[in-house]
Amino acid sequence: MAGEQKPPNNPLEQFILLAKSAKGAALTALISQVLEAPGVYVFGELLELPCVQELSDGPNAGYYHLLNMFAYGTYPDYTANKEALPELSVAQRNKLKHLTIVSLAAQMKCIPYSVLLRDLDVKNLRELEDLIIEAVYTDIFQGKLDQRNQLLEVDLCIGRDIQRKDTSSIVKTLQEWCSGCEVVLSGIEQQVIRADQCRENSIRIAQQMEAEVLNIKKTLKATASTSAQDVDPHLMDRDAVQPADQRQTLKKIAKVRGLVSLRH
Repeated sequence: MAGEQKPPNNPLEQFILLAKSAKGAALTALISQVLEAPGVYVFGELLELPCVQELSDGPNAGYYHLLNMFAYGTYPDYTANKEALPELSVAQRNKLKHLTIVSLAAQMKCIPYSVLLRDLDVKNLRELEDLIIEAVYTDIFQGKLDQRNQLLEVDLCIGRDIQRKDTSSIVKTLQEWCSGCEVVLSGIEQQVIRADQCRENSIRIAQQMEAEVLNIKKTLKATASTSAQDVDPHLMDRDAVQPADQRQTLKKIAKVRGLVSLRH
């Protein structure tokens, strides 16, 4: 319909728009809603808003630090500082545990159950596997449970918010990756050059062999023609014009006849 406003593709966008005009209790309530909202797993844009930054020094500083925890921290970070932070709802607690799995997946592709039980503060394997399955359904990572070896095998996961202090290490990693790509590209180019040289050598050798074959054919043809011209047809005896096999047969017949006449 013309003029109809479409919902934002980014689920965090609607909260950012609301936060720009919110203050005090309304802003802290909005933060609590964001931390519970399905599909919202990045919070950097909201955290950078001036009105949210102002919370860091006021009476509602706990909400600012809690939002910061969801953006960059893990569940063990929360439990270590829970006295200074607002209490989590069940949905918020599960979301922070899901984000903790993502952080672990960025460090290791096969996460032992023992590490997950410790960091997620889960008491038994059934509860742990239910939590992992729930996280998979949120589509924040993809993987499978290896129950025999007690491992969570992660295929891929989303990226979390990046702190400014981490940008230098990210740039370094990207530079190393680019250098590695250049080395690989240089190796491929050398292989292409060698392949082209081999192909050119093969073509040149084939052409040389073909030329030699043609020369040999010409030489044989010229030799055969010269030999035919040098032979006098009037000097050829009857045996000479007979094929070799026929001459041998005639010799054998004559030998047999001679033996027969001696016997008589």
